[in-house]
Amino acid sequence: MLTYLSAALPPFSSPTARLLALQCALRSDSQGRVDLPAGFLRSMRLASHATPWHELEHAGWLRCTQRGHGSAEAQLLDVTVLAQAPGRERRARAAHWALHPIPLAAPRRAPPSIHLAALALAAHTESRSGSADAEVLTRLCATAPLSLQDLLDQLVRTSALASWRPDIEAGEVCWQLPEQA
Repeated sequence: MLTYLSAALPPFSSPTARLLALQCALRSDSQGRVDLPAGFLRSMRLASHATPWHELEHAGWLRCTQRGHGSAEAQLLDVTVLAQAPGRERRARAAHWALHPIPLAAPRRAPPSIHLAALALAAHTESRSGSADAEVLTRLCATAPLSLQDLLDQLVRTSALASWRPDIEAGEVCWQLPEQA
C-alpha cells in the first residue's frame, strides 16, 4: 500500500497526508467510505489538523464528508486503492501494524516524517536488518535523497536503528536494528 500511495499521491504530499491516506485506505469499507473516530485521530495527533485532509482533497484522492468534534468521515475517490487492499481482516491488521511497525517503531513524539520513514524501513526489514533501493525508499518516505539521509540519522539518534549505510554499487540503503528491538 505504501508503494501504491507513493505513486497515486502527488510528490508534494506531506508525510502527514501520506500516513493519513494509508490509514484511510486500510480502514475504508468496500465502497471506499472511512470513519475515523476522535480517539483514533488524537492518537495520530491529527484531531485538530485540517491541512492533511486538504492536501488529500486537493489531490483528488478523497472527499471529507464530515469533520467535527475531532472525528472525520471521508469518501475515497481513488477507486484503484480499493483493489490494492486485501480483505477487511488483513487490512485492519495492516492498519494497526502501520501505527506500530514492529520491529522498527519510531518514538511516539517523533514528527510524521520519522514515522513514515520507520514504517517504510519496517516494511523492508527481515530479522535484524534490511535494505531497499535508495530511490524507492526516497519515494516511499516522500522526501529528497539528502533528506532521507537525515531521516535515517534521526532514527539512529532515537535508537530505532543501530546503524545505516548506503551501498553505492547496488544503489541501496542498508540498515541494522538495535539488539533490543
